[in-house]
Amino acid sequence: MNALRNYLDKIKPNFEEGGKYHAFRSVFEGFETFLFVPNTTSKTGTHIHDAIDSKRIMSFVVIALVPALLFGMYNVGYQHFHAAGVEGGFWEMFFYGFLAVLPKIIVSYVVGLGIEFIVAQWKKEEIQEGFLVSGMLIPMIVPVDCPLWMLAIAVAFSVVFAKEVFGGTGMNIFNPALVTRAFLFFSYPACMSGDRVWVAGNSIFGLGETVDGLTTATPLGVAKTALTSADCPAFSWDMVTGLIPGSIGETSVIAIAIGAVILLWSGVASWKTMLSVFVGGALMGMVFNAWGPDTAIARMPWYEHLCLGGFCFGAVFMATDPVTSSRTENGKFVYGFLIGAMAIIIRVLNPGYPEGMMMAILLMNIFAPLIDYVVVENNISRRAKRAMSNN
Repeated sequence: MNALRNYLDKIKPNFEEGGKYHAFRSVFEGFETFLFVPNTTSKTGTHIHDAIDSKRIMSFVVIALVPALLFGMYNVGYQHFHAAGVEGGFWEMFFYGFLAVLPKIIVSYVVGLGIEFIVAQWKKEEIQEGFLVSGMLIPMIVPVDCPLWMLAIAVAFSVVFAKEVFGGTGMNIFNPALVTRAFLFFSYPACMSGDRVWVAGNSIFGLGETVDGLTTATPLGVAKTALTSADCPAFSWDMVTGLIPGSIGETSVIAIAIGAVILLWSGVASWKTMLSVFVGGALMGMVFNAWGPDTAIARMPWYEHLCLGGFCFGAVFMATDPVTSSRTENGKFVYGFLIGAMAIIIRVLNPGYPEGMMMAILLMNIFAPLIDYVVVENNISRRAKRAMSNN
């Protein structure tokens, strides 16, 4: 590492003002601060300095996403081989999924970071690091059969209109990854829902076989279209392990739980938000079980609601986004609870939309500032009354 540090120090003058490559200063600083903790300090005022900057926080989130990503790659291969009716070993299935998912990760980062670099150069600012996480989240919340050109358009739309127009990282009011998925869902619904998008149909470099005309519904999709509760898929441990059709990174509760432990241990995510999402979802599931409409999805047990779809993934990685979520401590409980409850409400009452987590989080992104405002005003009012009573 010392050799790398010395090399960066040697070429750094070329990227500073007056240097040969000064136009690419923001690009150099982006790579330098990603590799090493900056040693610059504030010259005036009172500040608290910490080696954990925003890039390190984003790195923790990426690390937490790795278990779900790796399992998602394996599950892509598993679902393909299972649908094709052929046998395959663990590594054969994993490499099939790896080769199917890798292009989506590359497209996400190339398009997203490319726009980030262009904006940073244009504004003559440092490259913002928020897309380190968004670039990994986006491929994990789309179906494996999502065309790459659609993904590229959606990523570009999200970075420009859900992030940069608000001022960049830390200023956006909507989660960019969810805006990407929402753009795809409303612009190309046939490629984001239904029974044809959850299993990769083509052979990749001789791995697997081509599967034509395949239709495979997710368990949540089956429950949504079931006529009676008896037609709903019964609970199985595959719903927990994740060996079911679904978006690339959203199926495995176990892998997501490992990521949750990493986020909570590192202090990056709030346990208050995370826990309250599950509490809100579970309670609303129980409410529909007891008093909901006489439909199969309303009668589905609450714990199946939590295991299926993007509920767990959204609760752990999306609802806890520190930029777009509630920031007051009491507000986090309210914010998370409403996300969980709203997700189940959308699932049960919206006949054309089997999911619910995406819309619930985006909706509560809008109300997060209002929740914080109410909490702060209540604190001010309570302290004012206490001060008056003491006088």
